[in-house]
Amino acid sequence: MNYYINEYAVVDDNVEIGEGTKIWHFSHIQSGAKIGKHCVLGQNVNVGNNVTIGNYVKIQNNVSVYEGVTLEDYVFCGPSMVFTNIKDPRSKYPQVGSQYYIKTLVKEGASLGANCTIVCGITIGKYAFVGAGAVVTKDVPDYGLVVGNPARLIGWVSEAGIKLKFDPDGFAVCPKSGKKYKLENGKVVEKE
Repeated sequence: MNYYINEYAVVDDNVEIGEGTKIWHFSHIQSGAKIGKHCVLGQNVNVGNNVTIGNYVKIQNNVSVYEGVTLEDYVFCGPSMVFTNIKDPRSKYPQVGSQYYIKTLVKEGASLGANCTIVCGITIGKYAFVGAGAVVTKDVPDYGLVVGNPARLIGWVSEAGIKLKFDPDGFAVCPKSGKKYKLENGKVVEKE
């Protein structure tokens, strides 16, 4: 094995785990899950059936990544944040099985703050930042910074997670990475 699984974690059959990945206490990885390289899954993390998780993903304690959710490379899931996969759950009318699950995509480098909730059926854009406790009910654009309930766009962040300040021409430079960005037509793109 070229990865670490704590003795108190449960990993079902038919699971793929990439090299250098660490899975900590009381976590459960369900059948069909695919976890990339160099990921860290904290204590009490549940990865549902057939979930795909990219490389270098960090999932903090007490997070359940339900079937229908895909996490691309470098995604950060803060402690106790929540994913859903059904919009109208009822115990009396159960909806069990992948045909009922509404897909959610979290793109490369996005950060999901502690205790936020991601309602199913949306896309979190690349390098987006969801504030702690936010309830996300609609798509978040690339580099978007959202907070509140329901979450609303309040600004933009760089790939490094620094809030961007745009000049009158719509350009900003990240002081951490030196990368340059342009805001045009309500979208942020990285410039060379």
